[in-house]
Order: sequence, then structure tokens, then C-alpha cells
Amino acid sequence: MRRSTDEPAGGAAPAGGRTHPCAEVPLPDPARVDPAVLVALLTRHGWHRRGGARGRYSRWIPPGPPASGTSLLVPDTTALPDSEDLLAEALTALARSAAPSARDILIALTVPSDEIHWWRDVPEGVPGAADWAGGDQLRTAARQILLAGSLAVRGRAGHHGARHRRRARSALDGTLARPTADGRGLTAFVPVPAGRPVAVRLHEALHAAREAVDYQRATGGTEAFDAAVAAGVSRELTEAVVALVRGAECATITLAWSPAGGVPEGCPARPEPVEFSPGDLPALRLAGARYLQDEPAVPVRITGAVVRLRRSGPRGPGTVRLRVLAGAEIAHVRIELDEEAYRIAGHAHLVGLPLRVEGVLENRGGFRRLTGASQVAPVQVDEAERDRLMKSLQENVDSFEEACTGEEG
Repeated sequence: MRRSTDEPAGGAAPAGGRTHPCAEVPLPDPARVDPAVLVALLTRHGWHRRGGARGRYSRWIPPGPPASGTSLLVPDTTALPDSEDLLAEALTALARSAAPSARDILIALTVPSDEIHWWRDVPEGVPGAADWAGGDQLRTAARQILLAGSLAVRGRAGHHGARHRRRARSALDGTLARPTADGRGLTAFVPVPAGRPVAVRLHEALHAAREAVDYQRATGGTEAFDAAVAAGVSRELTEAVVALVRGAECATITLAWSPAGGVPEGCPARPEPVEFSPGDLPALRLAGARYLQDEPAVPVRITGAVVRLRRSGPRGPGTVRLRVLAGAEIAHVRIELDEEAYRIAGHAHLVGLPLRVEGVLENRGGFRRLTGASQVAPVQVDEAERDRLMKSLQENVDSFEEACTGEEG
């Protein structure tokens, strides 16, 4: 995942986020820009309308102190003969504008996106390392919140652990990110339509989390967090919000729908910002612990490639690690096997065959452990898949040579 162009080296954009596109791609094609969308974005970002020929075009200037020579002429409709020329000039002016919001508007025109804004109100301090750490904390928390929303799209659960993470991260691959100049804010651009389910679920989950926190603080009860799971609240989300708020006087998350994508069904046109403060942290931490404790184990039948074998001696039971190919939405799983099952796993590893095993996926360790293993058997695969697995075996031969030493890492 590459950094935003406005981010200092060593930082990280939200999960799946790509670098800010304005320095990488040409301006949007004027012929494909809807003037109504451009006007909606200008209004959202605080630009002011200053006259124009009604029915033909409007003139817009950026927020803040007047900037000499900075204004846009936006046609009211694409039906006019000179509308495409006016749009081309407006886009060029945006690209040259010093207004911070100009680049955000260009992103939204280049890749129609729902915008998620994070902002942390942090005490004034000495510039330097503290500011850098705060910016890194913001980016990390934003990444976790986006991932929590994407996990909730995959399935509702109080604790996702390692489940669904590959698909959840891939759903965020098109996300773009840009921090504010002061390092206290960050905007993620979640593309429509691919990322819209994530934005909608996150909107529902954040408001449900806010209501559950209010209920807990008013009554002392945590049962509201049980109902909030249906809206997408999870241990992953509560931990991410805790990370966002920690060290700040408050933190605000605001969502704005893409003008090009319209308002999702059942959602408000202008969602209210969601704010959390340090006083909310005890309730969020308590909810996270409750989710972890209450999430049930899951019976599964997993197929995976053996990538590591460990046992304390040449005989007896041992532990294997599988790279999961089917049966569970996790990347790897650890399984304790008796001597006979361990021998079968070792043979499968040597000949490059996957292993199939039944058991219970425990929530300990984030659903990375399978207990009660049974029906352990190698799985026949076609020649091409066998060659691929053998190549993987050769690349990880050190793991097999360590099969009888040490503890699994």
C-alpha cells in the first residue's frame, strides 16, 4: 500500500488506500464531468458562489481570505456550446488552486467516492515528534475503522478475529487517502460502487456504537452493544475507536456521500457527524472485552497447504500450520494433531498435497486455532495445482527442516 503524496515518509494510509491521485493521473475528462456534481462538491467544501450569468454559468471562489486570480466558471448545463470549454478551464484552475479542498474535489471527480473524514482535537504541544506520532496514530486508527466496516460487510459478528480479512482488505483496494495540512485530520475516498457497502455499513455501525455508549454511560448496562452487532459494531470497531480517541480531547468522524453516486437507500442525505471523547473509552473497552468473550467457536471443515510442522521429539503428537485454501475466511490456522494425524500431515507436506481436516475454530488468538481435529486426510489435486504447491514447498523448505525443533512461531 503506497503513501499519500501529502504524508511524511514512514506513515501509512488507510487499509487498501492508494497514493493521492492528483499527481499521478490526468485531469478528469471535461466531457464526462457533470456540472451539477462539480457544484455539489464545491458547495460541500465551502466554496462560495459569486455571481455569474444565470442559466449559463456560475462563478465560484474558495473559502477563506480572497485569493487573487482564484475563481472558477462552472456551466449550469452541458447543453451550451461552450460548456465543455468552461469545464476544462475550471478543472485546470482547480489543479492550480492553492486551496486545500481543490485536490479533494479533483479526487471526487476523478474517482466518484464517498468521503469519510476523521478529525482529532488534540491539545497544543511542542511541534515535532509528538505531532508526528499523533498523525501516525490517526492514520492507523482510520485504517482500523475502515477495515472494521469492511469486515462487517462480510458478516455480522462481535469478534471477527482472523476471519474474512483477506476479502475485507481487498474491498478497500481502491480507497484513496489524504491527510490535512495540520496532521489532525484525514479523508478517505471510498469509491462508488465497489466501496459503497463499506461506507453504508460504517455509517450504521458508528451511529449504533455511539448510541450503545450513551446507553452504557446512562444505565451501566452493556446489553445495547449486543443489539449493535446487527448494525456492524464489533470488537474490531470498538478497538479502532479507542485508538482514534486515545490522547485526544475528542475525535469526530463525518461521512459525505458521493454526489455522482447519490444517497444510499435508507440513509440520510447529510449524515450527522459521530463524536467520541475520552469519557467513552471505558464503555468501548468493556464492550470489546464482552464481544471477545461471547463470540462462539465455529465448526469447520478446512482444506489447506501444510506450511509448518513442529513437535518436541521424533515421535508423538505435534502441531501443524496450514495456509487455508478453503473452508474458512482466514489466512492460516494452527492445529494440534495426534501422532498418526501428524504423520499424515508430514507425508502430505512432502508430496505437496493439501490436507483436509475437521474441527472447531476457536476464537482464542483471533480464530487462528483449530481444536478437536478429526478426519485428517490429504486431498488429491490436478497436476497444475500440485506443481504450484510443490514450488511453494521448495520455497519454504526451512519450515519443514525445523519440524522436530522448538515451538511454533
